[in-house]
Amino acid sequence: MNYVRTGMLMAGLTALFGAVGYALGGGSGMLMALGFAAVTNLFSYWNSDRLALAAHNAQEVDERTAPELYGMVRDLAARADMPMPRVYLIDEDQPNAFATGRNPQNAAVAATTGILRTLSSEELAGVMAHELAHIKNHDTLTMTITATFAGAISSLVTFGMFFGSRDNRPNFIVQILLSILAPMAAALIQMAISRSREYEADRLGGQICGNPVWLADALAKIAAGVAHIPSETAEAKPATAHMFIINPLTGGGMDNLFSTHPDTGNRIAALMDQAQSMGIGRRAAAPSFTGQAGASPWGSEPRQPGPWG
Repeated sequence: MNYVRTGMLMAGLTALFGAVGYALGGGSGMLMALGFAAVTNLFSYWNSDRLALAAHNAQEVDERTAPELYGMVRDLAARADMPMPRVYLIDEDQPNAFATGRNPQNAAVAATTGILRTLSSEELAGVMAHELAHIKNHDTLTMTITATFAGAISSLVTFGMFFGSRDNRPNFIVQILLSILAPMAAALIQMAISRSREYEADRLGGQICGNPVWLADALAKIAAGVAHIPSETAEAKPATAHMFIINPLTGGGMDNLFSTHPDTGNRIAALMDQAQSMGIGRRAAAPSFTGQAGASPWGSEPRQPGPWG
């Protein structure tokens, strides 16, 4: 079903490409835009994960360079009965994380250094479980393709406005409207795709890590961190915002109007309801994987087994 949804998404974005091309250059502009869309479809399917990781300067780590984080993801992947994804670190103060990849066999999870400093081991496990849930549900293909197309649509508008032939350029009013409406349409598609999947990823993530409260607490801390710590990379590349567990954009106005994520308070409430249904209550202080609340998940202490054994 997720592949059907992805196919429908790609068809819809291709149609948007064609409409923008027609508005910019008539019939010839539409044909050029559709050709560009076909190339983008193929390229984004095979390379959108690499583009997303490269956009945020993510560096791959392993059991030697980040043993605690890598071991945590490995344990969670085993618990979720799915292949071990590649693990990346982003040198960014803002606490955040995302997953990418066209399928569970070719997937990656990325966490910022800020989130490792902000969260306890249990909370980080909740976040990584959420990202693994996106991979298991095949959401990552849809999310990364959407990011690629959103950026390409903006590039198409810019190219058509400034480099199209003089005879084919639309009038100034059409140019202004396209520069506003085309990215807005892409933002609406991103919003619809991402918001509909976050609750399900939260629910499955709570199951994978074994305690939805950990993820709920993590969401509260991440949201607070995002509100006070801007991400220059995310602000410069807003097309990738919907991929993160919490919207990394701190600006107001349009960013809030077209939010790519559900309200954090509603997500936390749903997770607490899930915890209650699992017979789990909030504890005053949960023990961490390393035996010390809030301890670094890649610290020098030997990593203790996770709560799932």
